[in-house]
Amino acid sequence: MTRTKPSATVLALIAAVEKHDVTASPTQLERWRQRAWLPATGVWLDPTSSELRPEIVQRAVELAKASRSGHSISWVGWVFWAIDDTADSAQRLRAALLEALKRPFEQAGVGQVPRGDSDEAFQAREEAAARLLENRRFPRRDLDGILRSYAAAADYELPPSPSDSMPNPLHRALVEPATRLMLGGASDVGFEVLMEAWENASPEASETIERIRALQYEAELAGGDLMAQSPLADGLHGLLRAVEGADDRMLCKAVRTCTKASGTLSMLWLRAVHEPEILRKLMDDIMWGQWAGVSGLAPGGVAGEAAVTINTVQYLVNPGWAEDLERYLAFMETLLLAPPSEPTPRTPTTGAS
Repeated sequence: MTRTKPSATVLALIAAVEKHDVTASPTQLERWRQRAWLPATGVWLDPTSSELRPEIVQRAVELAKASRSGHSISWVGWVFWAIDDTADSAQRLRAALLEALKRPFEQAGVGQVPRGDSDEAFQAREEAAARLLENRRFPRRDLDGILRSYAAAADYELPPSPSDSMPNPLHRALVEPATRLMLGGASDVGFEVLMEAWENASPEASETIERIRALQYEAELAGGDLMAQSPLADGLHGLLRAVEGADDRMLCKAVRTCTKASGTLSMLWLRAVHEPEILRKLMDDIMWGQWAGVSGLAPGGVAGEAAVTINTVQYLVNPGWAEDLERYLAFMETLLLAPPSEPTPRTPTTGAS
């Protein structure tokens, strides 16, 4: 079968991409166009100059970087859907987010999560939870814990963890009840079970946990329930509904904000190697414990897609958290634009002998 010769426009884009020390083939460009990561070839050129539009070149360069060494484009492609902010791109985004939410369950053979309060449905969910937890590995520390361990070994002082920081979501004490919560919602787990799991995972958060217990008690006296107000009250079904029911524009905005925040954090992370004071500033904010140290860094592949998806859902269902993330993003951009500073002398964590 004879292949169609690449057009002059395609060849021009390939040449422009190569100037940035990456490569893209005609086949790749066509694949990216079909996935709507690149627009139709007819709009690549500036109509007034007949030159390639800079944003098209930049987009192709980013896609080429993300696909080096045969890696999947992953959530980098979601960024361009969110930027385009059209009905089609929102539909693609919604489908990708829903797929990411369902993926761990489908991989464990848990297709349709059984619903209902019958004994049979409950037992089916318990068995599904057991399948999800099979051969599960539990890292001893999250990002925050790893950083504090290295800092202590180097006698480098970091800001203390806020009492209301999110616990390590992969802590053994949390994963089992969280899995049951995702499958069956709050009715399968219960408020106090989750509080006890949080206490076991983060003993230093006891003050915050007791404050939440008091709020739950007040809500119960008034005939309410704090858990009922959360999208997790209905487990995975609640998260899926949050994505399915989100307005197109809001969905695109949520993904734009979350991915931009993760990208900015990654760039600051690289600078912090030579400017550790950046790390101090990042950690001295409530959003370190609520986002950056928990799910802020989004690697490529499935793990990064999971992080972006969870952050996006949080943005959609929690307006206060969304505002804090936008504020923290603006703060990170200020740090990123600041000129490099001289490394700050280390502050010993122990007294001199």
